[in-house]
Parts: sequence; C-alpha cells; structure tokens
Amino acid sequence: MRYIALALVTSLSLSACATVPEAASETAQPTISARTGEAQIADIVSRMSLERKIGQLIQPQINSFTPEDMERYRFGSYLNGGNGGPYGDEFAPASEWLRYADEMYDASVKPLPKGEPAIPTMWGTDAVHGHSNIVGATLFPHNIALGATGDADLVQRIGHATAIEIEVTGIDWNFSPTVAVARDDRWGRTYESYSEDPDLVAKLGAALIVGQQGVPGSDDFLGDGRVFVTAKHFFGDGGTEQGVDQGDVNGDINALLDLHGRPYPEAIDAGVQAVMASFNSINGRKMHGNKELLTDVLRGEMGFDGLVVGDWNGHGQIKGCTVTDCPQSLMAGLDIYMVPDDWKPLMESLIAQVKDGTIPMARVDEAVTRVLRVKQRAGLLGENAKRPSERGVAGQYDLLASPEHRALAREAVAKSQVLLKNDGVLPLKAGANVLVAGSAADDVGQQSGGWTLEWQGGRKDTLPREYFPKATSIWDGIKENVTADGGSATLSEDGSFEARPDIAIVVFGEHPYAEFAGDQRDLVFRDEEGLKLLRQFSEQDIPTVAVFLSGRPMWMNRELNAADAFVASWLPGSEGAGVADVLTGQREATGRLSFSWPASCEGQPVNSPEGALFAFGFGRSLSDTSPLAELSEECAALEANDSANLFGSGRLGSGTSAFVGRVDGTGIEELMPNMRGDTNGAGVVLSGYDRDAQEDSREIAMPGGTYFGVEQSNDTGGAYRIAYEVVTRPTGAIRLRSGDAVLDVTAQFELALAKGFREMVVTESCLAGLGKRIAFESEADITFRISSIKREEVAEGTECSF
Repeated sequence: MRYIALALVTSLSLSACATVPEAASETAQPTISARTGEAQIADIVSRMSLERKIGQLIQPQINSFTPEDMERYRFGSYLNGGNGGPYGDEFAPASEWLRYADEMYDASVKPLPKGEPAIPTMWGTDAVHGHSNIVGATLFPHNIALGATGDADLVQRIGHATAIEIEVTGIDWNFSPTVAVARDDRWGRTYESYSEDPDLVAKLGAALIVGQQGVPGSDDFLGDGRVFVTAKHFFGDGGTEQGVDQGDVNGDINALLDLHGRPYPEAIDAGVQAVMASFNSINGRKMHGNKELLTDVLRGEMGFDGLVVGDWNGHGQIKGCTVTDCPQSLMAGLDIYMVPDDWKPLMESLIAQVKDGTIPMARVDEAVTRVLRVKQRAGLLGENAKRPSERGVAGQYDLLASPEHRALAREAVAKSQVLLKNDGVLPLKAGANVLVAGSAADDVGQQSGGWTLEWQGGRKDTLPREYFPKATSIWDGIKENVTADGGSATLSEDGSFEARPDIAIVVFGEHPYAEFAGDQRDLVFRDEEGLKLLRQFSEQDIPTVAVFLSGRPMWMNRELNAADAFVASWLPGSEGAGVADVLTGQREATGRLSFSWPASCEGQPVNSPEGALFAFGFGRSLSDTSPLAELSEECAALEANDSANLFGSGRLGSGTSAFVGRVDGTGIEELMPNMRGDTNGAGVVLSGYDRDAQEDSREIAMPGGTYFGVEQSNDTGGAYRIAYEVVTRPTGAIRLRSGDAVLDVTAQFELALAKGFREMVVTESCLAGLGKRIAFESEADITFRISSIKREEVAEGTECSF
C-alpha cells in the first residue's frame, strides 16, 4: 500500500539578499520574536539575510570548524563524526563535550547587526546504541539484539535512558533510530536494523522515538531528559543488491515502499522530527536527489513536516553534483546538507545559485522554515531558550551509566540472547568449575561492536578497559554469577588449564566494524579461533558452550557441530553480565531470531531458495534440549582467500597488521590497529580520509627518520599494488623496503605530487626478494595517502610502475 496523509508544510518567501557580514556588531541586541507557532517562524525568516538562511542549511563536523567560524557563519547545526570529539579529542570526558556545546551555542547567539535574529545552533550525534561516543556512558545492545527481544516497552525505556545521557552532555539531536529493513545480511550495517521483518522494525523504531522524544502532544514532549531524533535512512538502505553499502535498490516502487518504507508512517505518527536521506539509489537514482520520494512521498503522502537532513556528503554522489556544488539536493527536498569539511565552498555556491535564480528563494525559505520549526519544538527559540549547560539534566554526570541505566542494559542483554543449541549443558550447574576461553571473553570493545567510542569500534588493543569504567565484560559476569552459585571460574584465553574444568565457555566472534568496512561477499565466519578452542575441548571430552558475538547471523555449521550449546549473543554492549544471567539460569532464554539464520555458506538474502537453518522467530528455552542434527560442513567459499587484500575500504585485511617505527632503530616498533592513531613513539599520524566513501583511505603524516608499513601473517606472494596520493613535496629521500631490498622512490613521489590518486605496482624487477612485509621510510617530513594495498600475481619480468 501507499501512505496518504496531510503534509503540514508552510512555505515562506520573505527575504532580502546581502553580502556575508564582517564580525558581528555587539551594539545591536536582536531578539527572537515572542510570538509562537508559525507566526514566530515567519517573523524570523522575514528578518534573515540570504547568507544566514543558507547557514541554517549547512551542517559541518566539529573537526573542521571553530567557534569563531560559528560566530561568523551561524551554521544551523553541526555534528561530531564517528571519530570526532570536542577540541580534537574523541575520548574527551563528558564535561568537555558540555563545555564545547556551550561555546558553540554562545557563538551562534551573539548579537547580529541590523536587527537580524541570532538563532541558536544545535548539535547532532550518532548515539546509536546508547550515547556511544562518550567514555563512561551506557552502551546498550545494538538494534539487531533489541530486535531479538521483540520488546517495544524495553526499547522505549532504552530510548529515554539514552536521551537522558545525551542531554547530560548538552547535545540536542540524535541521528537514530535506523529503521532499515535489512534483507541481505552481507550488508555491513545489518546490526543497525531491528529485523528483516518490516512490521517489527516499525514497532521498535517507533518505540525508540517515543522513548527519546516523549509522547507527541504531552507536556513531556521534547522536554527535560528528551532529545529530538532521526529516522534513517529514507529509504531502502537495507535492500541494496548483494548487501552492498550505498548500492542500488531495484524493483517496483510500490513493492519497495511496502517493504522498506513500512517503518516511516509509524515513525511519523510517533512524532519523529527529522528524517535522514539514504546514500543508496532507487532504480538507479540517488536518494539525495530524488524529489519524487523525498518530497512527493515522504512529505506529500506520508505527511512528514519535520526536516530532512543529508548523510555524510551524500549530495556529492548525485549525477552532476560535487560535494561543493549541488543545488539538486535542495530542490529535491533536502533541508540540511551534511557537509563535514567542505562547508565554506558549498555555502558560497548555494548563495550564488539563489542570486542567479537557479534556486528559488521560496525553496530556501521553505527549508529554513522546517529547520526553525524543529528548533521551536525543541525549545531553542524564544525567551525561554537556554544554554546547553542550563537545560534539564545537563552536567549531572552521575547519570552516565547510572545504576538504573546499567540494570536496564543488563535486562536488555539477557532478553536478547538467542539459544540455538543446547544438549543439556545449560543452564550451568551450581558449584561447577567453569573455564572461560577466547580473546573476546574479557573485551568490552569487541562485545560492543561498531559505533563504540570510535566509528568502526575497536578491541582492547585500541579501546582499553579504562575507556569503559563502569562496564562488565562477559567474563566479569560469568565470574560473578558462577562464584555466587558456589562454583569457580577461570579465564584462559588460549584454553589452557591446570585443573580440569567441568565445562568450558568459548567467547568469540566478529571483530568490530561499521558501514561499508563490514560488507561481506558471503556469510562465512572465517576466524577459526573459536572453532579451534571448541574442538580442542571436545577432544578432551570437556562440554562446551559457544557464545558468538556478531552483527548478523552467519554460517556457523562447524561451530554448531563442535559445541554442546550455542548462544547468539549479538553485540551486547557494556553489560556483558546479561549474557551470564542466561548461561547461569538467572534469567530464562527468551530471545528469538529477528533475522533468519543462513543454511548456505554462500550468504544469500532472506528470500534465498536455500531457505534458513533457523527461521525468523526461532529460539530455545533453557529447558529445550531437543537434539540438533549434525550439519554439513562443506563450503566452497571457505577455500576463497582474500588475504591478498592487505588494506581497502578503510580496513586492514585478514591476517594483515600495520606498524610504525624509527629508521635508526631507537624506540620500539609499534602496531597500528586499523591503520589509525597518533600516540606512537615515532610520531607517525595515521588518520581517516574520504576518497570514495567515509574514511575509506588513510592519510599518513611521517616525521623525518620514521617508517610505516604493513605485514601479512602468511606471504601470499606476488607484486604489491598500492593506490596512493602524495600531499606534500618530499624534502628528503623516500624509500620502499621489503626485507633487505630497498628502493628509492623520491623522484616518483615528486612527480606524483598534487596529481590525485595513482597506482604503484612494485615487482621483483625493482625490489628483489619481495616478502610479506613492505614499508615506506622517510628522511624528512612527508604526508601521503593510501586507499588500498594488494598483492597480486604478475607476469615474470613485469616492470615496476608508479
């Protein structure tokens, strides 16, 4: 069905053009009109210059502008990216986030000349499973786990707790919930989806919205302890061909709306104030430029009257657009451009396009009106508007991971556990001697997944335990519960022991990832750490429980066969004790699959003819010990090896590590997980760079006398193919080293300067004895970028090229 409703959109076209002003005058004291409702908004719009209107439609990230820029350009909103934080510190304490919010707010409301209204800005963040950018906040299970609970009341309570923690830090706006209906689990954002079932997604998405914003029409709506939120991504993000992030969604438009558009009417009824446009295309047309869907369907048929915000430079993907020049998005229905870094040239082009008539002033006023309408509802306009630190629970830092919020998270974790197999070993017997194995058992970062302090998340090597001061790992919870039951628990990551255990629990799973870096060509789980441990214990006749951490169902036939019990634990977040509550029987196993579990190792979408091993809605109680038949372990995809892809799509390949050090051998060589970081002793800085997608590449700043390189665990052989871009001119020698062989590439770097991305192919002909390790060495400071590193076979005698 299509969704018909009335759109409450007011279009105003009262403005006058002006040039960008110099520093604001301190003499005038313009005020926001005391009128209310649409009259107040119309009055504000009528007194705004063109430049200030365009400023309301621009959303940069905090890493790329300053409070001084805010005062000059008056951005309507701003965001912190997944790796962004106040004052350049993504791990800054909560108090610094609040201080920064005040600074930006104060800059946005400084008096303007000529009676022009000074409009408060607003800060948006991705708090997708709790206030997950903040050290010490509660990390709730990701949406896929909440889908397994099927509990709308629980999700609503989580929404309210999250909103409270967001308000503590002075932030106004959450880019959540994701209401994608994921239909191909190869998609790296599957864990952001509640379910493959659109009705369940609609129910839980609406519950989270009400939890964060309050009930529309009530006195509590957008009041203290509430923030306004975003339903995303409109639309079809969960339906791309082969699960490719930002890919194509094809089919009959009505059928696509019935499936992927299903959650939006309920989100709108729940009062959602923002909708984010999706990166993907619908039948070949990018959503950021699709007027028929963004305007005619979302606003006209579904009746949405809030604001439409773009995703990270998504407008730049429209045919005929660039990141800095894209009137098409505004004309299609976008109200706010999310333009993290290139905000100034985009502002300039939009101003020029209004002046030359490319963009009608009426469309600008319509977009500004929508932004102001949301600000008005959120209490940012009028005489009662307050600085972030003066609102509600702001500054009450004891509310971050409060005992009540931690108890709620633990409840959610327990309710999300899905028991797939149990040969009678669960619940654990009181008084048992329990061995806990696996590198993930005591790793809060891994159990929390992506969007945890860092965009792509991290494990304990990059996100140490001190970043999770109030959290419990799965090991912590098992030890607590087993000991309380009169038993003993021992942690042994490698599975070794002195006293023979009664039972072994093996905790293992996917390493953290976020969008596009998490895309897979199939659903085979190739990391064999857990499998080896399970088989090792089986050979010793020790009963085993497999606890699998993942952002999606995966082909696990080998592990299912090897384990006596198997629990799909998803990505539980900061309260790993909730897992232990089910293992020890303190809570019943009530979780049920919100995604069907694949029968085939090739990893097809849910409508695959192979069907499902475990269907949507499957899950055992602890008392269900019915046997699971032996599963086939044949899988041709296991033979496929992508270890020759050392780096790509922003991630190191399987079995590849990155490292830095000093050429003179002083200090120690240090590993750089995920090829990111700046805290090494060599002073090398590796940071994310957007080439074709967000942080799909790395910018590498090397001081003189340092090196950077990558190494494979197993030498796949072949030439190195490296996509690179030189940013600064070499002022000293640049060399490539592999083993004892060294190649001077200074001249090649000089020729490549400022010529965009190029490819170098390094073969035996110029670097004899190529091995599993290759490194760049620099005699002087140099900055360059890398988007991919591969090994591939080439014909004997192939020359090197740059």
